[in-house]
Amino acid sequence: MVAAMGGLLFGYDIGISGGVTSMESFLKKFFPSVLEKQKDEAAHESEYCKFDSQLLTLFTSSLYFAALVASFFAAAVTRTFGRKPSMFIGGLVFLIGSILNGVAMNVGLLIIGRLLLGVGVGFANQSVPVYLSEMAPAKIRGALNIGFQMAATIGILAAGLINYGTAKIEGGWGWRLSLALAAIPAIMMVIGAVLLPDTAVAKRMLQRVRGTQDVDDEFQDLVDASEAAKKVEHPWRNILEKRYRPQLALCTLIPFFQQLTGINVIMFYAPVLFKTLGFGDDASLMSAVITGLVNVLATVVSIFSVDRFGRRVLLLEGGAQMIISQVAVGIMVALKFGVNGEGTLSKTDANLLVFLICVYVAAFAWSWGPSGWLVPTEICPLEIRSAGQAINVSVNMLFTFFIAQTFLSLLCHMKFGLFFFFAVFVITMTVFIHLFLPETKNVPIEEMNRVC
Repeated sequence: MVAAMGGLLFGYDIGISGGVTSMESFLKKFFPSVLEKQKDEAAHESEYCKFDSQLLTLFTSSLYFAALVASFFAAAVTRTFGRKPSMFIGGLVFLIGSILNGVAMNVGLLIIGRLLLGVGVGFANQSVPVYLSEMAPAKIRGALNIGFQMAATIGILAAGLINYGTAKIEGGWGWRLSLALAAIPAIMMVIGAVLLPDTAVAKRMLQRVRGTQDVDDEFQDLVDASEAAKKVEHPWRNILEKRYRPQLALCTLIPFFQQLTGINVIMFYAPVLFKTLGFGDDASLMSAVITGLVNVLATVVSIFSVDRFGRRVLLLEGGAQMIISQVAVGIMVALKFGVNGEGTLSKTDANLLVFLICVYVAAFAWSWGPSGWLVPTEICPLEIRSAGQAINVSVNMLFTFFIAQTFLSLLCHMKFGLFFFFAVFVITMTVFIHLFLPETKNVPIEEMNRVC
């Protein structure tokens, strides 16, 4: 649970930014041009374009660019000093960033705070999934590793609830509270990282985490794998070797496809998206809370099913469900708003739209959400694990940055076609999983070479 606080950091930040950027007091303070565009009724701005601002999207996306850069430094720290120092650094830097965001008086300080949050996320996402995979017994490794994703979904839900509450604070300072409360999971992670056992400590620690003295066979497997890994000095050079091509491909393509599902369009910008589609202020924030709750509940499903049914089954089913719901959302938005972006949603239409988005979120939350982090951490043998996870995190952050920075512009220019754009990628990645992903359920992490 302590290790998974890294997921809580990640999730809270994903959820908080969209709600804050839909608050009038926040826009008035930092992005007045966006607010003027919304209120200028004479301009007849298309519904698709009323939040289109590169500076506004930079507030959200700057974090993920910093996480991308930080993940490479975090890989060296994780490999050289262990997983715990990387988690500690991540929590501490995130704490500083959350304080700066809470007291920010101008856009510059706001962006600096976001960049520090990004460094924290980069270190946490590099170390936590690897730590969880290494500490878990093979039979429940999937469930425990999903603790990271579970914490992320709880963070997203908590952010939605907090935004809903702080938006009602009189005086227009509620957004400061929303941003500053990110300090709570950061403090928990910093304290927890000091108390956690390090996976580098040998047999005594293995007996402790397994709850039994009979660990000789597993310990010997770990020793053998560790000795082989110590002979390898260049994980980055090694992962480019032909024998590790499958791991390299999976560590690159899985996070790429995970982001091109379009999920972070919903998670970052849910309040903004719902507001764009005609929901009122309260309704847009509450709809984001509903999708956040669905996200949490569906992740619970994955915890109980990933080690029973395997990774492939969940990824394939989730992909099919996302395709259907995403195409349905695209058709509905096309029928109601057309190409010119003018139209309204009835109460029935709005409820149906929220339902379809919840179906989509549920599919992601029990498939590509957790397995997108789980599979890359478990398929890499020890000698390339730090490099593999660095690639996984950096590709994930690169395309998270791309989606965060371009979504509002893409929505403005592609209109309802944006939903079909993401659906094409979901179709592609589902076919990819069917053809190329081996099943890793119940395979000990030190024996993963025999399936890849």
